Amino acid sequence: MVSPKASATGGLGFRNMAQQQQQQQAGNPNNNTRPGATEGSSGGNNNNNTSGSSNNTVAPGHHGHHNSSGRYMNLSRDESEMSELDSELGSEFLYTVHIPATPEYQLMSNTPTVRPMDPAIAAKADQQFVSNAIFTGGFKNKARGHEMEKMRDGVEGNHPQLAGARGGPTCSVDGCDGKAMRDERGNDITPCDSCGFRVCRDCYIDALNGSGKCPGCKKEYKMITDEEEPSLLLAQEDSENDMRTSGGLPLPGGADNGGAKTERRLSLLKSAEPGLISTQSSADFDHARWLYQTKGSYGYGNALWPTEDTYNGGGDNPDLGIPPNFKDQIRRPLSRKFAISAKILTPYRLLVVIRMAVLALFLAWRVKHKNTDAVWLWGMSVVCEIWFAFSWILDQLPKLCPINRLTDLQALKDKFETPSAENPRGQSDLPGVDVFVSTADPEKEPPLTTSNTILSILAADYPLEKLGCYLSDDGGALLTFEALAEAASFARVWVPFCRKHNIEPRNPETYFLLKGDPTKNKVRPDFVKDRRHVKREYDEFKVRINGLPDAIRRRSDAYNAHEEIQAKRAQLESGRDPLEPLKIPKATWMADGTHWPGTWLQPSKEHARGDHAGVIQVMLAPPTGEPLMGSSDEENLIDTSDVDIRLPMLVYVSREKRPGYDHNKKAGAMNALVRTSAVMSNGPFILNLDCDHYIFNSLAIREAMCFFLDKDGDTIAYVQFPQRFEGVDPNDRYANHNTVFFDVNMRALDGLQGPVYVGTGCVFRRIALYGFDAPRGHDEDDEMEAAMLPKRYGSSLVFAASIPVAEFQGRPVAGPGVQNSRPAGALTAPREPLDATVVSEAINVISSFYEDKTEWGGRVGWIYGSVTEDVVTGFRMHNRGWRSIYCVTTPDAFRGTAPINLTDRLHQVLRWATGSVEIFFSRNNALLASTRLKFLQRIAYMNVGIYPFTSIFLLVYCFLPALSLFTGQFIVQNLNLSFLVYLLTITITLCLLAVLEVKWSHITLEEWWRNEQFWVIGGTSAHLAAVFQGILKVVAGINISFTLTSKSAAEEDDEFADLYTVKWSSLFIPPITIILTNLIGIAVAVGRTVYSTSPEWSKLFGGVFFSLWVLMHLYPFAKGLMGRRGRTPTIIYVWSGLLAVIISLLWVYLSSSSSSAQTNGGGFQFP
Repeated sequence: MVSPKASATGGLGFRNMAQQQQQQQAGNPNNNTRPGATEGSSGGNNNNNTSGSSNNTVAPGHHGHHNSSGRYMNLSRDESEMSELDSELGSEFLYTVHIPATPEYQLMSNTPTVRPMDPAIAAKADQQFVSNAIFTGGFKNKARGHEMEKMRDGVEGNHPQLAGARGGPTCSVDGCDGKAMRDERGNDITPCDSCGFRVCRDCYIDALNGSGKCPGCKKEYKMITDEEEPSLLLAQEDSENDMRTSGGLPLPGGADNGGAKTERRLSLLKSAEPGLISTQSSADFDHARWLYQTKGSYGYGNALWPTEDTYNGGGDNPDLGIPPNFKDQIRRPLSRKFAISAKILTPYRLLVVIRMAVLALFLAWRVKHKNTDAVWLWGMSVVCEIWFAFSWILDQLPKLCPINRLTDLQALKDKFETPSAENPRGQSDLPGVDVFVSTADPEKEPPLTTSNTILSILAADYPLEKLGCYLSDDGGALLTFEALAEAASFARVWVPFCRKHNIEPRNPETYFLLKGDPTKNKVRPDFVKDRRHVKREYDEFKVRINGLPDAIRRRSDAYNAHEEIQAKRAQLESGRDPLEPLKIPKATWMADGTHWPGTWLQPSKEHARGDHAGVIQVMLAPPTGEPLMGSSDEENLIDTSDVDIRLPMLVYVSREKRPGYDHNKKAGAMNALVRTSAVMSNGPFILNLDCDHYIFNSLAIREAMCFFLDKDGDTIAYVQFPQRFEGVDPNDRYANHNTVFFDVNMRALDGLQGPVYVGTGCVFRRIALYGFDAPRGHDEDDEMEAAMLPKRYGSSLVFAASIPVAEFQGRPVAGPGVQNSRPAGALTAPREPLDATVVSEAINVISSFYEDKTEWGGRVGWIYGSVTEDVVTGFRMHNRGWRSIYCVTTPDAFRGTAPINLTDRLHQVLRWATGSVEIFFSRNNALLASTRLKFLQRIAYMNVGIYPFTSIFLLVYCFLPALSLFTGQFIVQNLNLSFLVYLLTITITLCLLAVLEVKWSHITLEEWWRNEQFWVIGGTSAHLAAVFQGILKVVAGINISFTLTSKSAAEEDDEFADLYTVKWSSLFIPPITIILTNLIGIAVAVGRTVYSTSPEWSKLFGGVFFSLWVLMHLYPFAKGLMGRRGRTPTIIYVWSGLLAVIISLLWVYLSSSSSSAQTNGGGFQFP
């Protein structure tokens, strides 16, 4: 596999692909296609193509004006571009997109004159259309852009980025009520310089395709020739960006013709050409020293170095002060790791060795000293103890090298966001980050929770022009769509409030529920007033969210009733039988009076879960490159005159689903987001969050960047953050916080090759998700031919061309000792506005057929085939030589919710354990890993696949004390001194190891004990069921699901009411049986010993001790079954009584059958 570095410098065949694009453009001089923007979606639409003109021709009146019901605009891809892919994918999978006529891109018609337009107007008008249109499409369907009059019921917001924003003038053309063109900053766009006549996008297109004159002053619009277009593209930039725009470095490996446009379309920011990469990444050349000592400048657009007397008040500018020390900024590390204190780690490792030796001696002693009176009891106990020792070693070995890490956020700011020779204006040079949030069912995942997660992302402390947020709605629900629209509207108030007053945390629900003084550390006099206004607005926002289900239902019922009345009237007018039943689908309607293209409340064909079109809606358009300050108008809730009110890009995505396709659940949804974001924003890093996990620390993304952008950051595949939970009961009865795993095991893995990926709170390097090997030690001459791209990534050339851009932008900045780097200041250029062709291509890559005959889910993206796709995805990256980092922050980076109910918790553990069993029986087993996986890392992944099988031995071992008490025998012949010494040594070393783990991981002993208890609870229930289910699936291909069969009501007014709710599950049977068996065994043994003529107290004490050990571990389980205040379900008593009777009768039968062998009062008799 070629390395990402090779791909950026011409590998992967991108160089050949770019040459093919150049040849196509050279052979077609009249091609008006925007390079890169339409190469995957518009392709060969050109003036020379006269065949098939019916699909590529737009009549002058094609673009109708706005109306209350919205308007559909068709988008189509020319088949000629896809002809080269026919042999690979088959023509039945080709995707057609009808491209709309835009101000910049005019489709050919029979009219002789087609006027190209000002690219500045075209780009801004395109983005205005995109931000007000919902795009749909899919398999054998045309992609359609439906411009909506409004996104939701009620009054729309007035933020310039907000989809369906209210305010602003309407079109001045008679009879048109459309919105006049406005840019992303809310300013009017007037194409006519003479009169400033306001016109909407469609009327502007009609005027150009018709008379070419302004509807106001009747003067001709200025025509732009092909020779003038490049200069106008430069002139459209703001004056402060001229220097960077004119000196923008081309796309790595891109074509000369149109490369700049391709780069701006596919990348979030500008990049540098390969020649500069190879020369500036040398460790022998100190750039900071060269700049400072020679007063030189390099690159395009850099300011000249000031003269010596310019600083400290000299020269023409006395305000420059002391010259910056660029050398210190470059060499200052962004992160560092420090080992655990030797005073703790050395004894810890020594105890591990001692305990391993004692275990070996103990097991050898146990094998040699049989219990001849009960060989069966001895044999079972020895087998279990050998397995426990093996399992403990697998768990303990990866813990030998724990480390801690620290980041330097100030160094990150100094290096990437302060003025320098390469970045004179101090604009952010940080790479882009795309944030993925996934949800599937608004009934199980409340829209209010999802909305709060989205708001925390939009308010994150990261350059907002580099941030993009994508919500994947895998259920295609209108409720989620409108809730997101409400969140986008509320964000125009919440995000400026957070920036103005430095609010933490930036989840409104959590912030307003914080206990304590909200004015602490707040110094602005208007804070109290602003907080009161925002709190009231948030309460209204919550009420609107809560009322959405009823509002959607009432609206749909009203529209459906209207449709039925019209259909009935048409039936009567046509003379048909009035008694004939009407077949009118019960549609779900959007706020603008059109059908919702996703899942309907009453499922119908092509509108049901698993059968609906793909949907993309840009809720918040990409922000401008320069700050946009607010105002102190009375219309605003708070004074934002000194606050940047721009918002990050926000996109709603619901991938297409069709019957007959395996959509691969969450993994498939995440891969769809990977492709969509690559086309629309292409951030080189990806943060994925569950819908109930929000950003608690607004600096969390910056923390991750400290690792990726550090000296050796190019080999890091992902940065995993610990999962922290809210709403857990104070005693953490069922170990929901899972602190032993997140603070002990994960810290220890960080000292090896890195922690495992746990599904949420993880920042990925995009290129690592594309199946590339780690970028060092590989032959850079090895290339993947362009013909292989469809087999791996699919048919989208836009997506394929985005890969080297993402790889380049994710590199660390060039400096001493930095390999595989990029020049400083390469990512400071602004983002290009979106247009309809880009969004139509995004619709293409989320279609249901797109992944067919590709490596998505196999090598590329999230891996399919396991319910724990997260662990498998991380394992594949480690297996290709990548590293991962564990980042623990203060305060916590992310927080979420965890199930505190016993049944829900066990089913969660069941899913994890089932995934581990699937891993064990698959090719993802660590035993089959490559040599790039380190030895101890391999041991850790082996433990991931093996630990559920411990439940078999644990179940047997938990019954042994009861069997010992029933039979009067013990696992050893006699409780001699050797056995007790071994047992005491093993126990003491275990306790000392626990104490030392507590010290270096900073957890508490109570948390450690809770983890031990739930290990037994889960091991005797969920893990056992997972093994049973996994074996049946592998051997017989049978899938078994353990579902709830009985529920009891919970108290709504109690924060922890769910903790006491008992939901019967078949997973309860083994632990209940163990508890009853041990309790009955203790009663039988005590009675037998007390009334025995020659009692054997040592065996009684030994058996009772081990029975109590089992019962102590299962105590939280028993307490959970009891419910609260006598609310234990009847089924618990029924099962308990039934099992008690069965166990008692079984013992009586066994006791009577062996009564002839018992002497000296060995049997139990009632007095």
